[in-house]
Amino acid sequence: MKLFSSFISILVLLFLAGPQANGGSKQLFKIASLAPAGSVWTTQFENFAEEVREKTGGEVDFRIYPGGVMGDDIAMFRKMRVGQLHGGGFTMTGVASQVPDFRILGIPFLFHSYEEIDFVKKGLLPEFEKQFRDKGLELIAMTEVGFVYAMSTLPISDLETFKQSKNWAPTGDPVSEKFLQTLGITPIQLIIPDVLSSLQSGLVETVYNSFYGSIVLQWFTKTKYIVDLPYGYAYGVFVVSSQKFNKLTEKQKQVFLAAAHKHFPVLLKKTRQSNQESRLILKQRGGQFLTLDHGTIELLKEKRNETIKQLVPDAFSKSIQDHTFKLLEEFRKQ
Repeated sequence: MKLFSSFISILVLLFLAGPQANGGSKQLFKIASLAPAGSVWTTQFENFAEEVREKTGGEVDFRIYPGGVMGDDIAMFRKMRVGQLHGGGFTMTGVASQVPDFRILGIPFLFHSYEEIDFVKKGLLPEFEKQFRDKGLELIAMTEVGFVYAMSTLPISDLETFKQSKNWAPTGDPVSEKFLQTLGITPIQLIIPDVLSSLQSGLVETVYNSFYGSIVLQWFTKTKYIVDLPYGYAYGVFVVSSQKFNKLTEKQKQVFLAAAHKHFPVLLKKTRQSNQESRLILKQRGGQFLTLDHGTIELLKEKRNETIKQLVPDAFSKSIQDHTFKLLEEFRKQ
């Protein structure tokens, strides 16, 4: 009997020690996104998840909820707070509800090229990482939709026709809202999943998206006219709960981050390539690319500068604005 008891004790000890010996108990990350299943964003995330899964021997796993099935960005954050989700792919608009300074790159007509964007993002990244961590979030990677364009059911040739159309602005995005108001436009605020039905019903007529985004979200089926001038830059972030991330062993964290550093730059490249290809597809499907005159473009830039003055400090801080413009000036001097 004594021998049997000793044997049972050893089994219990081995059972308790087992997970630690294998680097910790299994960690399942439940991740949601507005990106549709099968899009370049979810496909590349699945590649990242598979590598983490494989290199941790299945000890770190993922369950992915694409296509907005967990609701919009704000709903996803609510689910993170109660532990129903552990992270997600968030739009700039959604994540800025947690870290307001993150919306700085979304100022309309700010950037001229992706090279400028990449330089500024690299300079701001350490500051963003700290601000996210202060909110209990780990910034794993920045993502992007790309340059977005005004797309409309009506032809837009100048500021007057632009103002006459029913403009959309993302719910919770003070940057877009304030800029349009500065132009004399009262935008109709909607969450992204509601835009297509609103285009179909005529509630909105002018929306903003990348070429690829307009195809995967099917907005292009209603927006025949495209102003051939980048309106702004749309981007996002992949974040996870710091509390959940810190349950990983150091080795698991290294695998997690190494896979992110490998796969998300590939995602960036694929997104930009998809936008280039989508531009051609839109033309082939009857999309009409319209140009604005020089005077209208200069007026839009003047209104942008007016808007920025109204956004500080409520939408983003003066310090992040100064840092961003300093980096941009540095790049343009080069």
